[in-house]
Amino acid sequence: MRDPLEDLLRELAPQVLGALVRRFGDFAAAEDATQEALLAAATHWDAVPDNPRGWLIRTGERKLLDQLRADRARRRREVLSVEPPPQVYDRDDTLTVLFLCCHPELSEASAIALTLRAVGGLTTGEIARAFLVPEATMGQRISRAKQRIRSLDAPLRMPDGPQWASRLRSVLHVLYLIFNEGYAGGGGELVRAGLSGEAIRLARMLRELLPGDGEVAGLLALMLLTDARRPARVDAAGDLVPLAEQDRGRWLRPLIAEGAAVLDAAFTAGAVGPFQLQAAIAALHDRAASTEGTDWPQILALYELLERMTGSPVVALNRAVAAAMVHGPAEGLRLLETLDARLPGSHRPDAVRGHLHELAGDTTAAAAHYRAAAAGTASTPERRYLTMRAARLNHAENCRTPDVP
Repeated sequence: MRDPLEDLLRELAPQVLGALVRRFGDFAAAEDATQEALLAAATHWDAVPDNPRGWLIRTGERKLLDQLRADRARRRREVLSVEPPPQVYDRDDTLTVLFLCCHPELSEASAIALTLRAVGGLTTGEIARAFLVPEATMGQRISRAKQRIRSLDAPLRMPDGPQWASRLRSVLHVLYLIFNEGYAGGGGELVRAGLSGEAIRLARMLRELLPGDGEVAGLLALMLLTDARRPARVDAAGDLVPLAEQDRGRWLRPLIAEGAAVLDAAFTAGAVGPFQLQAAIAALHDRAASTEGTDWPQILALYELLERMTGSPVVALNRAVAAAMVHGPAEGLRLLETLDARLPGSHRPDAVRGHLHELAGDTTAAAAHYRAAAAGTASTPERRYLTMRAARLNHAENCRTPDVP
């Protein structure tokens, strides 16, 4: 069961940070003070105060003022008065903080970590555990990100004009990366529901702030429709279960219904974008009673449109699978021929080739490609699945009764 206090603090975290940045002008120091205020609330609140946001802001202000006094001589900067003048923080800077954390000058890894800490309200330890890295490593990553924001001297304001669309795309991309890391990340844990759940929470929040944006709604719909399959994605032993073999009775129907409703609303919001198309593909999978009953021609048409829109080699890879389901494995294999150069070092082309050769009945080629894919993936569960798939095909091949002349 979710903790209501934890949910409240995570919702308030970016609002408190925005207020402190506006007041003191130092993102890194304000973020540290926000985290200390959140920790103080979690430790000392026996009951939620009447104005929890104001309590957190005042606590953060005191933390910052104490730090400014301590640094006065070294930094030679003006120190604010001991008692700050009354301030009215009636604006919600959540969206502005989110855009700042996803600044294009930050690396993807830094933007993800900073977003989870500053907007998600997660501690450094929580983020480190989610990404399976030492807490010290994640702390350094977050610190570098904050220092980069400070060096950019980026003001706390929303981008305008031509910057708006590109910056919003950066925000959506970072949230999608967070979701994917939770749903299908590498390492030894296939599904990290806490991380994907946080991405969904932030996407819900973003949709509330930008209710008329179709791509924001499309991203939320895509997350919901994908996450609905989470209970069937792994078996009791923790091994990967591919979509075609999943028990669809275990899929979360309320999430599917919500995702479909959000998607329907997204399509009425104007021009259709990539996240809406991906959500439409996910919806077709979720509505089908089986792999055989899936509307593959419609999925193929959507992937063709998505590939023209994005030029993504990953989309081209998925298009090859859909083409194989519509026109046969040979067509899918033909489409894969040019993808190795576009996905250097990726194990995915070999994994797809293994699947298509298996569909075509060529178990020897399928097993070889599965083994090659297993050697190239960093995901322990995925490597185990691909290795077992190859072994199963080899065993079946060895057990065949030879033809009698």
